[in-house]
Amino acid sequence: MGKTIAEKIFDAHLIDQPFEGINVLKLDAVFCHEITTPIAITDLMDRKKDRVFDPSKIKAVIDHVTPAKDSKTAEQGKILRDWARRHNIKDFFDVGYNGVCHALFPEQGFVRPGYTIIMGDSHTCTHGAFGAFAAGIGTTDLEVGILKGVCAFKKPDTIKFVLKGKLQKGIFAKDVILYIIWQIGVNGATNKVMEFTGPVVDEMSMESRMTLCNMAIEAGGTSGICYPDEKTVEYLWKYIKDEYKTKEEALKDYKKWISDKDAQYDKVIEYDLADIEPLVTFGFKPDQVKRVSEMKGTELDQIYIGSCTNGRIEDLRIAAEILKGKKINNRVRGIVSPATPQIYSQALKEGIIEIFMNAGFCVVNPTCGACLGMSTGVLAEGEVCASTTNRNFNGRMGKGGMVHLMSPATAAASAIAGEIVNSPLFKGGK
Repeated sequence: MGKTIAEKIFDAHLIDQPFEGINVLKLDAVFCHEITTPIAITDLMDRKKDRVFDPSKIKAVIDHVTPAKDSKTAEQGKILRDWARRHNIKDFFDVGYNGVCHALFPEQGFVRPGYTIIMGDSHTCTHGAFGAFAAGIGTTDLEVGILKGVCAFKKPDTIKFVLKGKLQKGIFAKDVILYIIWQIGVNGATNKVMEFTGPVVDEMSMESRMTLCNMAIEAGGTSGICYPDEKTVEYLWKYIKDEYKTKEEALKDYKKWISDKDAQYDKVIEYDLADIEPLVTFGFKPDQVKRVSEMKGTELDQIYIGSCTNGRIEDLRIAAEILKGKKINNRVRGIVSPATPQIYSQALKEGIIEIFMNAGFCVVNPTCGACLGMSTGVLAEGEVCASTTNRNFNGRMGKGGMVHLMSPATAAASAIAGEIVNSPLFKGGK
């Protein structure tokens, strides 16, 4: 019987099965940030186990509140900073070099096809875009990962999503993943791997695939995953060029992870996406989705463009194309956060930052702060935000605030209108 990509990765990393159904996997990387890791560090210190299994396989960043906004967040940063120095963790990204973890770590070449990766962050599933098994975990598992370089998982079943058709102009990866979550619900992939395949995925850039996999958790998925291909090799080439003689050789090696044709799935779901419209959430669940045309006229207070979902250079280019030569509505405030220093620098070179500023946006440093309502964009009670982030839970961006999730194109157009509207890039539909 054939195997899925997730099953192949599990088999290649399996080191023990202490109980029926429990698989202890060797880890290729443990990612850390200053919100969840300090708890694990402190507990390990209290247990007299202040060690790391391999400092070269631990990657750490201060990204959720950066720079620190108060004494508590400063202390969280200090714990992570001191720990990284104490254990000679070279890949530690402090203020000035830091970016949103799920954008920064792939950008640095830390994610490869076939890898196993954990992090104390639910959106770790983003890294499955490279053909890796990447999962968010709790504090205990994070401690074990830091200490021993292993993590225990039940082998998840896989749902295969075959995405067909050609997307209309003005439809983006954010619309695609919102459509999928809308169709299957927030519990539709609970404890499953969401394997994304088909012509739509083949056409996507690595940035778009990361957007797709990023929100697998919003449907309950353990991990999102895509097959590695030429685009994967091209994205990683500067980091792997000493490991392979040619890009063709790298691709041949990476293709060993692709699911077999006779692999067994929990289910296979096919969608023809040729006619979908731009989408937006309403309410407080990621599966509460409507067409943007149905939400037209919804007044806004804030527009936020950024996050590990849509803060990459591709996203900023799309928004800037719409905003160029325009001003945002005087009833809204706009905030944009390029997800990494490299993205920020590229946006500066291309004149994108100037476009945002001329339009009336406040450009802030790379940070997760607004997404989870901690800094640089927190909502007041009763305020409404059009956001390119990944969660619209009640109070997510501020107590009593409402968050509508959408693509960068929709967010930029809505900033100009002061209300939710379709972008001028979308010509179809209503």
